[in-house]
Amino acid sequence: IEAGNTGGNMEDRADVEMADNPFEPYIESVRQQLEDQDPVFLIGLIVAVAVVVITCIFLKYFLSSKTVRSAVLLVGLCDAGKTLLFSRLLSGTFKRTQTSITDSSAPYKAKNDRGSTWTLIDLPGHDSLRPQYLEKFKSAARAIVFVVDSAIFQKEVRDVAEFLYMLLTDSVISRNAPALLVACNKQDITMAKSAKLIQQQLEKELNTLRVTRSAALSSQDGFVGGSVYLGKKGKDFEFSQLPMKVEFLECSARGSKGEEGVGDIDSVEKSLAKL
Repeated sequence: IEAGNTGGNMEDRADVEMADNPFEPYIESVRQQLEDQDPVFLIGLIVAVAVVVITCIFLKYFLSSKTVRSAVLLVGLCDAGKTLLFSRLLSGTFKRTQTSITDSSAPYKAKNDRGSTWTLIDLPGHDSLRPQYLEKFKSAARAIVFVVDSAIFQKEVRDVAEFLYMLLTDSVISRNAPALLVACNKQDITMAKSAKLIQQQLEKELNTLRVTRSAALSSQDGFVGGSVYLGKKGKDFEFSQLPMKVEFLECSARGSKGEEGVGDIDSVEKSLAKL
């Protein structure tokens, strides 16, 4: 009788375990089949699965990071010479321009051995239009060409710095880190400031702006309302602290010979060729 009871209890426990884990028979069957397989076959199977997974992850990253960001944005204040530079880069010709109220775009073939082609986009410079057009195109930016009027830079340094501050503290731009080319235009004019002087004055002005607006940056990670902290905390601002590559270039979209001559934009073309 005791033996019969014991056997009955064991069967009951087995039934309970089976109810708790209904997949146990299948797991055991798979385990048995794997044990019967050749170890070399199992290693090959594991390696093949790993290769497929890694390839899928790589392709997802590569496609999302490379195919979307193919735009070169021309930005800057009104009358800085963006639209003329746009024309010179595309066709080399002089074109009389007026203040833009919408964007213009065209394919631009870089002067390099790879034959790289980008979408060159000229954005309006008016302060009431900048935000909406930047919002529209910033995610696609591979590079940003910030055009500065070197001839009247001293009068516009505050406005230029405020526009740059808005760009550089944007969370999307900071994350994507497109190349930043500061094109110090109108170098054909006698009173034009050099690229080095413009860089130094902008660093000082941006440092002042950062101090005056630091109250808005109160979160631990530096993000507030889509903005990031400019540069490094505890240090005076320098462009070398930014996550993107920054170049200050001297150019003249008009050129020294005016309408009849060619523009002096070699420095811009060479930098775009390296993207």
